[in-house]
Amino acid sequence: MGTAGTTVSASLPPGPPLPALVQTLVVGNLRHHVLPLLERRYGSVVRLRFAPNRDIVMLTDLDDIKAVFSGPVTTFHAGEGNIILKPVMGDHSVLVTDEDRHLRTRKLLMPAFTGAALRGYRDMITGLTRAELDRWPENRAFGAHDRMRALTLEIILRVVFGVAEGPRLDELRRLIGHLVEIGLVQVLGWQNPRLRRFRPWSTYAGRQARVDELLYAEISERRRATDLDQRTDVLSRLLTVPADGDELSDVELRDQLVTLLLAGHETTATALAWALHELSREPAQAAFTTRAADEGDEKALEAVVKEAMRLRPVVGEVVRRLTEDVEIGGYRIPAGFDVMPSIVVVHADGGHHPDPRLFRPRRFLDGAPPAGSWLPFGGGARRCLGAGFSLMEASIVLRELFGRFTVAPEHSRPERVRSRPITLEPARGARIKVTRR
Repeated sequence: MGTAGTTVSASLPPGPPLPALVQTLVVGNLRHHVLPLLERRYGSVVRLRFAPNRDIVMLTDLDDIKAVFSGPVTTFHAGEGNIILKPVMGDHSVLVTDEDRHLRTRKLLMPAFTGAALRGYRDMITGLTRAELDRWPENRAFGAHDRMRALTLEIILRVVFGVAEGPRLDELRRLIGHLVEIGLVQVLGWQNPRLRRFRPWSTYAGRQARVDELLYAEISERRRATDLDQRTDVLSRLLTVPADGDELSDVELRDQLVTLLLAGHETTATALAWALHELSREPAQAAFTTRAADEGDEKALEAVVKEAMRLRPVVGEVVRRLTEDVEIGGYRIPAGFDVMPSIVVVHADGGHHPDPRLFRPRRFLDGAPPAGSWLPFGGGARRCLGAGFSLMEASIVLRELFGRFTVAPEHSRPERVRSRPITLEPARGARIKVTRR
């Protein structure tokens, strides 16, 4: 996959000489600061080493990233690249499987996220958003991130299960909220099962086990339903056996449900929190969003969401594990290494996004950024299945919110970025105040 006429180096790319554990801690906690510095120091191809034994090559050149996304899925394994998620998502999750296993699951999930399916969710998302906004305090500061988490979790519960009522799903709401609080400490427990006997890992494992019990009870109950063909929720769709008779087992269903519940709400909630963080500090952009809400301008509202995802990436990178040696970026990268397109670095590159530190939603209306330079949902055959749903959901939330309120920050000073093992979020929860228009 090298560029024609390019000399391919037999040596590995340059990178920091720090021990693997130090690199893990520094990048894990400060990736949004460190990765751009590494690119300036070493170039667009940088070797990293993470504990315990993980070799990673960061990529920031768009041609190199395109080669990864368009390369054969047999060579670039996204599932193995997401191995950190397996202890929670499960062995069968669409995020951690590859090749035929992944394709099978993706095909079964796809009907729930087609254009027709998305249109069917609009009224539900609108109603739940209005109910959430009815609970917001006026003229008093609160954390927008927590409220967006509650809203997007409620939405994904309705999409996944169809009905979000009753003690079982009430308990799921509470437990899922705990499971998304993932830090480096929890990740250590995932990598070493023996730690699960001790706190805090035993507490997390206990909550995870209880979530599994609730999901298996829901699956068992739904299997007995006689109206599956009339339901539009994801679980009912997955339980409706297709013509080829390819049916998911209970364990496979559990893994897909956990994946949708965790990945399907946290990232969108964080994107919305960052959008409110920026809009509360940018009166001109808030006015632009208010006009879009009043006029029902969905393209403009989506541009606001896209710009928030560009300026404040929720996920900092995507990873593919190589199953064979690959020539990329002028180097031969060995099988077993991970290649890591850096969303953080690409989104902050002024060559792709002029004035990259400014929050300018119009950049997505006045002419799209260069192809491949906006990567919140990854790319290629493994692009996020829920991308369309997330953008639609976030646009509806902004329409309802700015149609009702004006938004101001608790403090004018921007919040720091808190880096978690998977996401980048506002350190103080995107604290805002709202006033009825």
